[in-house]
Amino acid sequence: MKPMIASVGPVLPLPLLRATGRYRGPLGWNVERPMPFAGEWLESKFPLWAFSILEDWAAGALDDLEMVVFSRADDAAQRLYYYVCELQRRGVMSGPQPLICDVTLIPRPHGQAHLEAALARLADRLGVAEEALLRALDEAGSHAPEPPAFSGPLCLLSGTPPPDRRLHDVAAQAGWRMHGPTLTESWSDMPSVTHEPGESPFAALARAMRGTTAASRGFRDRNAALAAEVGQTGARAAVLWFTEEDEARIWDLPGQKRVLEELGVPVLALTRRDWAARDGAGREITQFLKETAA
Repeated sequence: MKPMIASVGPVLPLPLLRATGRYRGPLGWNVERPMPFAGEWLESKFPLWAFSILEDWAAGALDDLEMVVFSRADDAAQRLYYYVCELQRRGVMSGPQPLICDVTLIPRPHGQAHLEAALARLADRLGVAEEALLRALDEAGSHAPEPPAFSGPLCLLSGTPPPDRRLHDVAAQAGWRMHGPTLTESWSDMPSVTHEPGESPFAALARAMRGTTAASRGFRDRNAALAAEVGQTGARAAVLWFTEEDEARIWDLPGQKRVLEELGVPVLALTRRDWAARDGAGREITQFLKETAA
């Protein structure tokens, strides 16, 4: 069996990773357990998913992987990469080789060139030729996700991506459809890549990556993106949900509330919340959606 590759963080070159034929997908997590090793090394401001990944790493649960590719487009993913490197350097733990993809999202020409070069280096490290990457880009564009089958009024979920669909399930029980990615879905998202004639696949992939709004450190106008999403989905309500550890996206809260209020969309803002939603967020969302539907 070939050694596998996994990833941590958003805005990664997923077609490039898939072109290896060894990409397993993003690492998962289990936060419903003690995590003593991670608690010894990580500061409290790390998100819970980072604690879980480090705990698994130290326990040998990832030893079947050859390497893990981290994204520089997310503060926590980038910081976790350096912690893993240092703990391995000290001999505190072993496990797969950590690599970082130098994702640059600054909207300037040199940022595009920098990311193209970073992708070419990663492809060389992973043994992916340009022809294989071109095939992977074509395959990625031919598999559009299926829309959800559930019908009902739609509620946007914005802010911190939740660990799974527990908030979506709360909305469904209230008769609503929650629209917004989980963290795994956010890390698995890849915009379609348009490859222009004569353009290198690295340039096309870099351009698509730089157009995403998934990164917490992105430079796109998230207020405008939220307004566009309301128009596209016909959302009748919105939940802005931010965890205690999310120190990047929370800066978007005032502008997002203003945009939604100007559009006449009822909004529930939940800040400094528990990432596992063990703090009553489900009850608050249920009450908000029932009052909105009344």
